[in-house]
Amino acid sequence: MALGYFLIFVARVIDMSFATIRILLVVRGQRLQAAALGFFEVIVYILALNSVVRHLDNPFNLLAYALGFAAGNYVGSYVEEKLAMGHVTLQVIPKGRSEDLATKLRDEGYGVTVIDGYGKEGLRQLLIILVKRKKLPEIMHFIDELDHDSFVTVMETKSIQGGFLGLKAK
Repeated sequence: MALGYFLIFVARVIDMSFATIRILLVVRGQRLQAAALGFFEVIVYILALNSVVRHLDNPFNLLAYALGFAAGNYVGSYVEEKLAMGHVTLQVIPKGRSEDLATKLRDEGYGVTVIDGYGKEGLRQLLIILVKRKKLPEIMHFIDELDHDSFVTVMETKSIQGGFLGLKAK
């Protein structure tokens, strides 16, 4: 009995982890990878569901199924975060001298585009930087060290075409 509950739980964790990652792949436009993952996801899902449906009179099967669902969402998002697939675009509005920040970022191998803008406090510069998601903590730490008061936004980048990708973006 306990082994059956455990198997239902594990199957749901696996299938929901796959589902979480698959959805993120779809959002990023990686259809082929999402479809392949979805194939395995549905096989595991049907196996888990079959175990529960065959014994609907056993509430512990339902409990294992529901707990696996919840845990699978958590595990899937954790795994995806660790995989850190894809790229992100940072928009940085430095509080200090933007030329210094842009130069230091370029010296570190990041590609930086600088755009003039006008905000509440007058003329400002906007730094646009494309990096792999795996490099996000590193560049955020670097920016924080150079200009702690910078305003930074991070956006998911769906696709890239042309342009210069700094050494850190590749």
